[in-house]
Amino acid sequence: MPTYAYEAMNQAGHEVKDEIIANTTEDALAKIKALGYFPTKIREKGGAKAQAAKKAGGGIAIGWVSRQQLTQFTRQLSTLIDAGLPILRSLNILEEQQKPGKLKTVLRAVAEDIEGGATLSEAFAKHPKVFNRLYVNMVAAGETGGVLDTILQRLAEFMEKAAKLRRQIVGAMIYPVVVVCFAFAIVGGIMYFVIPKFKDIFLDFECELPGITELLIGMSDWFVNGRPPGIIVIIGAPIVGFLLYKLIRSSQGGRFVTDTIGMKLPIFGKLIQKSAVARFARTLGTLITAGVPILEAILITKETSGNEVYARAMQSVHDSIREGESFAAPLRSAKVVDGLVVNMVAVGEETGELDQMLMKVADNYDEEVEVLVAGLVSLLEPIMVLFLGGMVGFIVIALFMPLVKLMEAVS
Repeated sequence: MPTYAYEAMNQAGHEVKDEIIANTTEDALAKIKALGYFPTKIREKGGAKAQAAKKAGGGIAIGWVSRQQLTQFTRQLSTLIDAGLPILRSLNILEEQQKPGKLKTVLRAVAEDIEGGATLSEAFAKHPKVFNRLYVNMVAAGETGGVLDTILQRLAEFMEKAAKLRRQIVGAMIYPVVVVCFAFAIVGGIMYFVIPKFKDIFLDFECELPGITELLIGMSDWFVNGRPPGIIVIIGAPIVGFLLYKLIRSSQGGRFVTDTIGMKLPIFGKLIQKSAVARFARTLGTLITAGVPILEAILITKETSGNEVYARAMQSVHDSIREGESFAAPLRSAKVVDGLVVNMVAVGEETGELDQMLMKVADNYDEEVEVLVAGLVSLLEPIMVLFLGGMVGFIVIALFMPLVKLMEAVS
């Protein structure tokens, strides 16, 4: 029979902490009330998380929770709470609907914590890999204001729009990356298998080769017989570059340098800037709308911005507001947003509608990102055609010029 640790208030109003043996939580509550106590918190001894894992059908939560799963859960929880169901009942319903995995185990643990007297935000905060600080603080604000269903609905909308923006950018990059990878694979096969055979043919005829052909044969020799072989260099260079990039990004200074360089790139710089502005404006606007204090909201936005340049700008804004100054002035000094954004923020401060102005900025920049992504895809297509045509043309000309000379000599 399990043992339950509980906290309760006696008839004199003093707090009592003790343990009791019972079959279930309901049985334990009945026994505590029979003692003349009013229970305020109860949990099964041994840990709610272990019990949650046991009930979920597995002792270990393997895997991760995708953004789509979390967004769907948030919207469903909002709907159930709006329908008048208690939080604990809503969590149990959603937990039963989940397939075995990380989210099912976490929801079971959250339900156990709430059953033990914790608030929803406190229970979510115990799982930071699933519910980040932004999520937890918005839920806490919803609990405080009594509008949890509305806050969850706004949070789901925020996550959906952020996911949509991310899909647009990633989707625009997939096509050119795949085409370039296939092109390099085909050219690599030609360099490794075809060019050496043509080289043997040219050597047999002992003819003088044009410079472009010697260049192609030299590239093929390096690709096959270099020290190290070129094929290893070409395959290993992206991997080494990625690892080096991750190493640089591991420090705050490295993130600042790489983000600054990224924002100054000729084509992609504007896309990075506008998507970063849309992200920070929507995050901050959503937090302020939820009732999170402005200083706390700015710190959360800083941590979730994903861009060190904008994170430092948010820190300057935070310090300015803490000292009693305005929001717009340090944002203008940072020079990371357009004058339009600064002016809209200033108007929002003066009218007391900062959250609405930030959401309008986010919507506007989301539309601009969509236009930029569409334009980028249209621009990349002819660039790739020219690039691939240039490679194929170079190989064809380099191989056929000696053949033409041989044919002329034979004739």
